[in-house]
Formats: sequence, structure tokens, C-alpha cells
Amino acid sequence: MNILVIGGTRFFGIHMVKELLALGHDVTIATRGNAAYPFGERVKRIRVERTDIESMKRAFAGLHFDVVFDNIAYASNDIKSAMETLDFNKYIYMSTTAVYDPKHMDTKEEDFDAVHKTLEWCGRADHPYDVVKRQAECALWQKYADKNWIAVRYPFVIGEDDYTKRLKFYIEHAMKNVPMNIDNADAPMGFIRSDEAGKFLAFLADKDYRGALNGSNGGTISIRQILEYVEKKTGYAAVIDSEGEEAPYNGTPAYSIHTERARQLGYHFSELNEWIYSLLDYYIDMIRRETECHPQKEAGIK
Repeated sequence: MNILVIGGTRFFGIHMVKELLALGHDVTIATRGNAAYPFGERVKRIRVERTDIESMKRAFAGLHFDVVFDNIAYASNDIKSAMETLDFNKYIYMSTTAVYDPKHMDTKEEDFDAVHKTLEWCGRADHPYDVVKRQAECALWQKYADKNWIAVRYPFVIGEDDYTKRLKFYIEHAMKNVPMNIDNADAPMGFIRSDEAGKFLAFLADKDYRGALNGSNGGTISIRQILEYVEKKTGYAAVIDSEGEEAPYNGTPAYSIHTERARQLGYHFSELNEWIYSLLDYYIDMIRRETECHPQKEAGIK
């Protein structure tokens, strides 16, 4: 298949492109050209400014794609520019479980109703992340229902290649005895591993499905459980203090993500407990190595 990937040069986008190539697809990557391409000559390249509709028109004029993966659309205006400038058979939009208001245990796709919510044409800087992502889906459901699209909703994506360093925050602060303000320590939360996030997207390229679709590893874990594991492995206890540094997952309620629709399509996510502790070990070892390089700064690490 002839596939366009808008974005795809970091984190789970890299895993997605690798899987698409392994499956034998003809892949074109469109970015601003600032990031390195880790795929060599195996992919075609297009330079485009995603937020500039005129740039989009110039970049994609006369081109047709079987599938478009849009990894960097945020707001309704981004959806509009894609629909007005791209010629495709299928459009796969990287959405988020942040559209659920709020997420809860066993969150299902139908728990966010984008059909009846008021649509606002907006840019990514106009509102907080969750608001603009909801508006992006409102645009798909209300204005482009006739198009063949999938909105893939992921919770927090984590892995050794996680550039956000949100999970690392908790482990590092615990091991460095830096106080953290954590407002949801006991809330179970769902995650998806970065390589599975990429592989699931690639899996959808030839699947007959339209609408919203959840993706998540099975099971949940709380920040308390993560910190207890770190304490057991290192002997160093986290300092939780309302005056401490604000933790990155604060404000997230207890939730899990229902993935039965993905299973019915033939995709089975691994269980979180099969790999999360190995990932925590990876971060523990990383922080210990960093400490060895800067022993005076990090003298508190055991």
C-alpha cells in the first residue's frame, strides 16, 4: 500500500514506520525536515509545515495515498487542513484517551460523544491539550463523517524511548530524595508501551474499520505501586509532599481502557504487568549510571 505518515520521526511513530516497512508498504514521511530520518532510503520524504494549509496544498498537490497516518494533528483546524489538502482512501488520526471527560474504569469508545458536542474551529494554541483534541474529533464526526477514518485513542505512552520523561520523573525524584506533590498516588492507570503503540497503528492500515478505537495494554498500575517497587529495588523511599514538585500525571483519575474492539479486529495487547517492572528497572539503572557520572550532584542515591 502507498502510505503517507505525517510525523513519525520519534517515539512510537518510529516503531509504526518500522512495522509498516516490515509489512512491505511503500512509505512516505512528511515533516518540517528538522528531525533526523532513521529510515535511510527506505522511505520517501516530503517537507511540509503541518499548521500551514498553503504549505499542505503545495506539498500534496497531485498525490494520492491509500492510507494517511496523521500523528501530529491536534485541533479541528488541523483536521480541516488535512481533509482539504489530502487525497486518500483511509485517514488514521492519532487521538488520545484525554478526550474522555473524565476517563474512568473500563472506559469504552462510546463514552465520548463527539457527534453532539458543539464544534469549534480552533488551533492547537487556543485551548488546553484535551480540549483541542476533542475538537479535532468533533470535526471528524460532524463534518467529515462521509470520509473513511479511524481516530485511535491511546492513554499515556511509555517506553525506554519516552522523550516526555514523565514516568522517569517519579523514579528519579524518589531516588534523589526530591519531594513530589502527587495528588493521585493510589489511582490505577492504564498505559501503552511505545513499540506496541506503533505496531497497532501499522496493523490498522488494511483493516476495515471506521470511527473511534481504543488502544492500551491490559491491566493498570498506580503511582504508589510504582514507588513501592522502586523502594524495594533501591532501598530509597519517595518523599510525597504537597509543597514538592508537581508530578506529571497529577489530575489523572482512576481509569482503565476497554480494548474489546481492537481484539475483535484481531489485535491482542500484552498485559502491563508482563513488562512494566522491566521498564522500571531500566530507569533505575539509568539513574544509577547518571549518578556515577555526577557523584557530587547526586550523592543521595544509594
